[in-house]
Amino acid sequence: MSHTDSLASESAILVGVITPGASRWEVEDSLNELELLADTAGAHVTDRVTQALPRLSGSTYIGKGKVRELKNLVATRQTDLVIFDDDLNPVQIRNLERELGCKLLDRSGLILDIFARRAKTAVAKTQVELAQLDYLRTRLTRQWTHLSRQKGGIGTKGPGETQIETDRRLIGNRIATLTERLEKIDRQRTTQRRGREHHTRISLVGYTNAGKSTLMNALANTNVFAEDRLFATLDATTRLITLAPNKEVLLSDTVGFIRKLPHKLIESFKSTLDEVRESDMLLHVVDVTHPRFEDHIRVVQETLKELGALDKPTLMMFNKVDALDEHGVLTALRGEYPEAAFVSALRGIGLTDLKQSLLRLVEQDFVERIAYVPLTEARAISHIHRVADVMSEEYMYARTGEEGETPQAVARLRFRAARKHVEDLSPLLAKYAGLTPVPG
Repeated sequence: MSHTDSLASESAILVGVITPGASRWEVEDSLNELELLADTAGAHVTDRVTQALPRLSGSTYIGKGKVRELKNLVATRQTDLVIFDDDLNPVQIRNLERELGCKLLDRSGLILDIFARRAKTAVAKTQVELAQLDYLRTRLTRQWTHLSRQKGGIGTKGPGETQIETDRRLIGNRIATLTERLEKIDRQRTTQRRGREHHTRISLVGYTNAGKSTLMNALANTNVFAEDRLFATLDATTRLITLAPNKEVLLSDTVGFIRKLPHKLIESFKSTLDEVRESDMLLHVVDVTHPRFEDHIRVVQETLKELGALDKPTLMMFNKVDALDEHGVLTALRGEYPEAAFVSALRGIGLTDLKQSLLRLVEQDFVERIAYVPLTEARAISHIHRVADVMSEEYMYARTGEEGETPQAVARLRFRAARKHVEDLSPLLAKYAGLTPVPG
């Protein structure tokens, strides 16, 4: 379903529009990122075309005169591919293909192509294919290679259907199959996550290429795939990290965010992004060397809001501080983000301070409780030890105070635990809430 092979070594022209409310430098920055995306996909960008318009043209995205100018440039350069910085609608695609006579891609199509290249596991491949099919369903044009050819022609074409209608029907059938498969994967992953409930779960989030996988490798001493390219990580990877003696947390690396990330892609990656939704807290990794890192922070926060995860306790972590030329930037950031960590994941700078900051964030959510548990409830006592920090444990006799009741041997446990664990323990604590120690 991807353009993976066809994009390799192709020449490309980028097209962007400056609309009211967006400055020229914002559009240029967006095109810089689009060029990085094109490079990641294997295309070589030769030119950029921009136009200031009061609004996007509903029929051709850019104005008619600009289309003619672009057509001449495509012919002169013998360009293989034109990439648009915004999503195109089916009418725009049809009209532009007719005028330009070459292959077209919009930003979402390019991102989906890169995801298809990066997908290594069966889960990621399924997620990407679903997002691609959903994207293609409304964009079928004459450039599309017909699905029925791949599925075997005889008996696949319904009476009176055009080729595009047949393709749409086949896409719909495939989408239903993939959706069912992902729902099954989602149920399995939910079960797996439940098995990790007794640990505090932290998700790494950040703009693509901020250095999350490099940080994961540094903290966990592992070799998660890390590369200085966009979307190096698609699958959520989880590792056990020791923050301090007897203080272990689960750290998950997740797919990077990007501006104009296709909504359907977020939906398709639900089972991966559920790691973010269901985590206890977030570690927001920022590439401090990027000239627009403030914009990246905003995009990540907007995406977290869309995921329903913006209100989670979050530690900001500014990465790549060793590569920062202007130290004044770092001083200003320390003033603006006094709680943040400043790290070079690649060189291992600041990792000890980062762990201490994470530990403080984890313990902010801790509450202290005292419980009297009968020694006959060995499993309950063991469970408290597993999910909580037991500060003291004494053995004594206790009873509920009912007349004639024989005292029973209990453990008096004073412990600290995360709120979610205390909530999980509440039925057990309530069960023995009436026990009080017997004097002597």
